[in-house]
Amino acid sequence: MKRGANEDHYAAEKATAKKQRSSKTKGKQKQQNAEWPTYFHDASKFDFALNTVLAFVSSRKHLATTFPMVRSSVEGLLKRPLELAQVAELKALLPDLINFAYIARDQLRIQAETLSQVQRSGRTSPDFSLRSLEKSSSQLPGIEEDEHVLVLEFADNTRGKKQRTGSLLSLPPAMSAAQSKKLIESRDERFKMAVNELLSATLDGEDPVELLKAAARDHIPANPKARSHSPKAEGEVPSPNDRPSVNEVIQEIQEQHWYANQITDRRTFSARTAREGFLSRPLSASIQQALRDSRKITSFYTHQAAAINSICNKKHVIVSTSTASGKSVIYQVPVLRFLEEDPRATAMFVYPTKALAQDQRTALEQLLWSCPGLRHINVATYDGDTPQERRTAIRDGASVIFTNFDTIHASILPHEELWRNFLHNLRILAVDELHYYSDLMGSHVAQVIRRFRRVCAAVGNREVVFVSCSATITKPAKHMQRLFGVEEVEEITDDGAPSGCKDYLVWEPPYVDEHAPKLGRRSAMSEATRLMRFLMKRGIRVMLFCKIRKACELAMKTLRTELSAEGRLDILAKVMPYRGGYSQEDRRRIEHEAFSGNLLGIVATNALELGIDIGVLDAVIMLGFPFGLASFRQQAGRAGRRARDSMAVLVADMSPLDQHYVKYPDALYNNPIEDLVVHLDSKEIVEAHLQCAAYELPVSKDDTLFFGPLLSEICDKKLVKDEDGWYHTHPKYLPYPQKHVAIRGAEEAKYVVVDITKIQEGGQGTKILEELELSRALFEVYEGGVFMHQGLTFIVKEVSHDTRMAKVVRADVNWITSPRYEDVDAKQTYRIKEIPNSPHRLFFGRKRVAFRNKCILDVVDVDTPPWERQGTGLWLDVPQNTLGLLRSKGISPAAAIHSACHAWMNGFALAADLRTECKAAEKELKAAESRRKRPARLIFYESLGNSGVTAQAFDHASEILKKAQHTVESCPCEEGCANCILSPACREHNTISSKIGALVVLRGLLNLEIDVDGIPTQINEFDAADTIVEADFVRPIDGVEVEAA
Repeated sequence: MKRGANEDHYAAEKATAKKQRSSKTKGKQKQQNAEWPTYFHDASKFDFALNTVLAFVSSRKHLATTFPMVRSSVEGLLKRPLELAQVAELKALLPDLINFAYIARDQLRIQAETLSQVQRSGRTSPDFSLRSLEKSSSQLPGIEEDEHVLVLEFADNTRGKKQRTGSLLSLPPAMSAAQSKKLIESRDERFKMAVNELLSATLDGEDPVELLKAAARDHIPANPKARSHSPKAEGEVPSPNDRPSVNEVIQEIQEQHWYANQITDRRTFSARTAREGFLSRPLSASIQQALRDSRKITSFYTHQAAAINSICNKKHVIVSTSTASGKSVIYQVPVLRFLEEDPRATAMFVYPTKALAQDQRTALEQLLWSCPGLRHINVATYDGDTPQERRTAIRDGASVIFTNFDTIHASILPHEELWRNFLHNLRILAVDELHYYSDLMGSHVAQVIRRFRRVCAAVGNREVVFVSCSATITKPAKHMQRLFGVEEVEEITDDGAPSGCKDYLVWEPPYVDEHAPKLGRRSAMSEATRLMRFLMKRGIRVMLFCKIRKACELAMKTLRTELSAEGRLDILAKVMPYRGGYSQEDRRRIEHEAFSGNLLGIVATNALELGIDIGVLDAVIMLGFPFGLASFRQQAGRAGRRARDSMAVLVADMSPLDQHYVKYPDALYNNPIEDLVVHLDSKEIVEAHLQCAAYELPVSKDDTLFFGPLLSEICDKKLVKDEDGWYHTHPKYLPYPQKHVAIRGAEEAKYVVVDITKIQEGGQGTKILEELELSRALFEVYEGGVFMHQGLTFIVKEVSHDTRMAKVVRADVNWITSPRYEDVDAKQTYRIKEIPNSPHRLFFGRKRVAFRNKCILDVVDVDTPPWERQGTGLWLDVPQNTLGLLRSKGISPAAAIHSACHAWMNGFALAADLRTECKAAEKELKAAESRRKRPARLIFYESLGNSGVTAQAFDHASEILKKAQHTVESCPCEEGCANCILSPACREHNTISSKIGALVVLRGLLNLEIDVDGIPTQINEFDAADTIVEADFVRPIDGVEVEAA
């Protein structure tokens, strides 16, 4: 690659950094005999002085390590000026151990003060060190000090295994004099080792001093607001057509001074050429012209042709092929053909998200406009956002409707008399992203489709063709059959679309200092954002996937800080976050910017996992393993969507699940995707939809054809029968039964986050930032906590659970908060059931969830009253003798119970709608005795509302328990994997886990014999206090009897 003016610097960097890595063994052999030039002896004095000052600052929390303050102290010790170049040389020697960069002045804030409070106090910052920011000879020209601050610190300010957040400024812990002395000595030894490595790697004829000085020039920080700084100094970003190949980029990564063998596994999948298929019945000339003009399509891939032929023959079809393989053409082309043949024909396209529906509607409109004779066809979106005044016109005049199952359930079917003409002429119902519909929502959707088929049949239309598209899943035809209730489905999985060469990388963060492993590894966040910056500088368009919204905000904040520090505001302007919670306008704007090719980087949650077209992506980075293999492959498929070479990188964090895939990467590619679950035997779900169906049209026993064998019993017991034998909705569901059935699970209450900064500053007016679902609000808004919105930080001042309002104030802070824990307690027993061949019992009843938001800010505890909510749950109490066995073998009872809960949930088909009490490392790894003891109990509860999932789980709990025991016992892994005891959904990252402990608990509950002598004693498995006590008795309601197994 061309390097221009930086070529000399790059060569020097390679000589000083890369040679250090490649010659470490040789260096260790020679370092005792290496003779240092005088220059390095002088550098050693400077290093010792700097080391001493930074160690002192590290022990004073109210001081931040700004360079002007550090410089004045070091100059006082050395009795001579300290120049930027000297620090840059030290940075070149120890690139991963020293942070030397400009950061926004806001990032130094170590108190939760608003900007107005700072201004009124007359201080430039609550950080005392900023008073030393005066002009000096060491200052770079053009610096605007009001904007950014130059920071200097060692990376080992934080010690132990706690991961760094990726922020440029760490908050150091207080240290004793002895600790400071030890830290100074450790850093001094590391400096000597680095010098010896450099001398050992220097070739004959090379001057190590000149090499170091040349390398240091690349480490002199550039202020982003410096007038002399411009992107050209760093190198302009190549255009998309001129970017290097992915293979070249990977090779360049491995040559960087910061590369420390992070790539633990690389798989290269060769490019695949397109395979052409042929239609059994040619398209009309006008449709061919439309495809050619609007999509540049002149032929079809094999899977497209096969699907279009099957639809032409009135067969139901599912196409399960790779991402971006042209699946939408499969149902769009037949619709055009039907409209040409019959102007009265109609079609309905169903999508899981409104954004995806909007994206596909635009594509179809362009296709219709390019088709002579079909330009008059009316296409419309009909969903919850459609204004009431437009709905009649859409029903009467639209030929193609874009909608979702929520609208079909709550608006179309209840008013079927208004839709009879449209449904009578319906030719195709196409459902995109079929893999989205599984678990509880999939079970509801299956019943909605049965109601839809029933109404179509009632209006005389039994010839609707059902078409579905999906990412690659196991058993696609079976999944469609269960969802749609149809027997014959044509399954098409032979992918004929081309794909470019794709590289998959597993990336493990390196140690902060390989010579001091106790410092731990760099955080996955810092590694992912550094890799993303590297790729964007080379013109690689990249998307960073984060598992949760908060991580998305943190990643964007980190990118903003780091790109600003590097002066790459040109790149920062082309990076945007994308997640749920943003306004519709913001999301459409981001999608447009991405599709138009204006963005280099997107930081997103799984909101972009679905097939929204955001243009060409060259790379995908996954921050931590996603929620299952299906998500992993779906996210990876977003890169290389138009046949160019691409890459997908999994940046593993330190959770056991991620580390499992680091050790066994074959599982990412060879393990089958989890089967999608549709629960058709749930009486609660079937009854709910029969009440809705009876409201739409009276139900008869003949409707067993649609709703299955449960219909007869439910109709007799739950519906109202008239004198003619028809069944009607029970009065308790009237006047509108659909409002009692939330197909996405129980409706979540919404909390409003209100910015009251202007009121606090003496102004007027408030601003609504977001509406948060209850499940998010409990973990993100609590008094004293930090709330993040679009990369900006706010302090939560007040939360009212009565009005569901959180009031926040804008404050630039350099920390985040998270809730400490939640307690799930069984309060009253409703049902008790035997476990086959076991004296132990299953319990079902009322539980209480208490969220305790106790956040540690530095060393300050901020306690808020716990917030409680009631609901139903099931639980199993760990036998006393099992608890004693765990302790006698040195197995953490908390780890054993936590893993047993995950094992049980991994065996339950609807586990996605259940929660358990996850064990937090913050508590379980404490050496001090905890006052918060938890009962020895496996407990499970519904995450939202009362959909009947816990009742179903209770009815099948014994079988699930046996299945979990067999799975754990037969699993070949050593310490646990996603197949047995680890869960991608664990809020505590599976840190507290024990496979052998889980097996002991499961066998104990099943009353199976346990080979005590065969269980090895665990030596200091978790060097912490025991937090588990024997489960107490939970009072049952009157009249409860033990049910037989």
